[in-house]
Amino acid sequence: MHGTKLDKVYTKKINIKVLDETAPLEAVILGIASDLGDPMPIEFSVDPKSKKHKKEGTFPLESDLRRENEAFARVFAKHGVRIYRPENLPKENQIFARDIGFVIDNTFIKANMGLAAREPEFTAIWEIVVNIAEEVMFPPQEVKIEGGDVFPYKKYIFVGQAARGCENMGCNRTNKSAIEYLEAKFPHKIVKPIPLYKSDNDPYGNCLHLDCAFQPVGNNDHCIIFRDGFQNQKDADFLVNMFGGKKNCYEITKEQMYHMNSNVFSISPSVVVSGADEKEFGDLNRWLESIGLTVEKIPYSETAKMEGLLRCSTLPLRRRY
Repeated sequence: MHGTKLDKVYTKKINIKVLDETAPLEAVILGIASDLGDPMPIEFSVDPKSKKHKKEGTFPLESDLRRENEAFARVFAKHGVRIYRPENLPKENQIFARDIGFVIDNTFIKANMGLAAREPEFTAIWEIVVNIAEEVMFPPQEVKIEGGDVFPYKKYIFVGQAARGCENMGCNRTNKSAIEYLEAKFPHKIVKPIPLYKSDNDPYGNCLHLDCAFQPVGNNDHCIIFRDGFQNQKDADFLVNMFGGKKNCYEITKEQMYHMNSNVFSISPSVVVSGADEKEFGDLNRWLESIGLTVEKIPYSETAKMEGLLRCSTLPLRRRY
């Protein structure tokens, strides 16, 4: 974590604050899609969607990933969001910034990722992290946690977990020690674990993170949910009721979960970024528009082939309250 030219860029301290998923976004780390190197061989791939596309010869090209990534950056620029980017690490996939850290309240927490090979990605945002004005936490190594599983929401922190029987899978990214860690660090919050079904081989049966099965939208008054991904339907009922009942919740199918319909990203209570592909996102986008949201539609279907979408690509640093 040595000094670089980025030392000259971040001359002011970066203020952070994230209390929920939809307040107006002011600053975000957006992953990068350049210099990815050769795709990991099938036998070393962990998520089932990447395995599928490698086997079928449809794994995305870097040129397409860069095109989608920059389309996302243009949307942020359009809405006046301050964009931070990781340093480039040669031959590393750095698109999914959500996995490497997250903010709860005024605290930045470094993620301990389930795949040790991805740990170097954090070094690429080190020059951003050291300029954060507020607290930065480094969980002990036994705490495995990734940002895709973590949802701060008012007095709650929702945390995705592996359902019974899925604990030893490669797609289990956040462990029970993470629950205990968050409870100790945020005693004023209710940390609610949400067990999810996972699969290392079936891309239609794998909720890699909580954001593959759930997403608040609007003014914290609507949500997207994949009920079949929840081990306990009481957890799904709890979330649905919190957002005003079935009338305010869009329940996605297994096919829509596969296309990552719950992995959209809110720039504000009135603006959400979603996929542009009509077949994959058309029904969802019409629902979002029907509840009064402006939907910024961008191509992101190639990125989705790696089991991540829009929320996965972002690490929000500051929202406005």
